[in-house]
Amino acid sequence: MRAPHEILIRPMVTEKSMKVRDAHNQYSFEVDKRANKVEIRQAVEKAFDLSNKVLNVQTVNVSGKYVRRGRRGGYKSDWKKAIITLVKGSTIPVYEDS
Repeated sequence: MRAPHEILIRPMVTEKSMKVRDAHNQYSFEVDKRANKVEIRQAVEKAFDLSNKVLNVQTVNVSGKYVRRGRRGGYKSDWKKAIITLVKGSTIPVYEDS
């Protein structure tokens, strides 16, 4: 198994993710494109000491957008987002500081 920091790239801290966190106890992360749901679940449980508190893992493959810098154009990289649902009453401390 890969280390959690190889799978979980960064937490997604946006207005929308904060609303979903408060309403449904769901947390969003940018994850490695090759990671599957089982690996993501294990990485979250290991990184944040949440043994058996992850209820569900949903993944979304996000396509890179076309961007322009002056005359030149190109594409941003594709990436993968994971939405983690936790048991009621459980939290991830990374999000509680904001």
